[in-house]
Amino acid sequence: MASPVARILPLWEQLTARLHGAGEVIPPAVLRLVMGWEFWESGLEKLHGENWFADIQDKFPWPFSVIPADVSWATATWFELIGGVMLWLGLGTRFFAFSLMILTFVATAAVHWPDMWSMWSDLLKGYAISNAGQGNFKLPLLFVVMLLPLIFSGAGKLSLDHLLARVLRLASPQPVSDLYSMALALAVLGLPFLLLIPKLGLALLALAGIAAAAARWVRN
Repeated sequence: MASPVARILPLWEQLTARLHGAGEVIPPAVLRLVMGWEFWESGLEKLHGENWFADIQDKFPWPFSVIPADVSWATATWFELIGGVMLWLGLGTRFFAFSLMILTFVATAAVHWPDMWSMWSDLLKGYAISNAGQGNFKLPLLFVVMLLPLIFSGAGKLSLDHLLARVLRLASPQPVSDLYSMALALAVLGLPFLLLIPKLGLALLALAGIAAAAARWVRN
């Protein structure tokens, strides 16, 4: 007679298999809907509002600090509007999610980051929704966290990206976890951090280079 554990394990495997299948559809679709709305709404506010970027031009990280305020305003507006729609549709999802993450880092540096901080404990005080004089980067950080799954895992099956891949009969890529993938992940994180904490961004990019070099050395 089979033990209770032996009877439960197959049921658990079936349950997790179906959750995994649903996870390829529902969570990324929800993320796209939520993030698409957030950026669409922000873009609409800019489209119908006045340009205030000139007031904070000096707070933008380079190279955005040398771009004319009108150009920055128009770029941010249309990237948010078009990016929001593309997230809804699930088309070019990784590109637009990464672009909107860069936009979020720029906004964080210019508006939500504390003016002065010397220790990580000082920086943590800015992890808040409202600004009490020590920054308020909690909301943009949550945006970044929600964009990361779309960058790394894509739009999911309920998307035009997936439909286009099926129409073109593209094989679904199997996940590859190696030093090259680690290098790519570090680069994805390092590039935006260059805009906010340059030393951390450079460190992540350096680690990405080391991981890529190690992968090449191992392969040879």
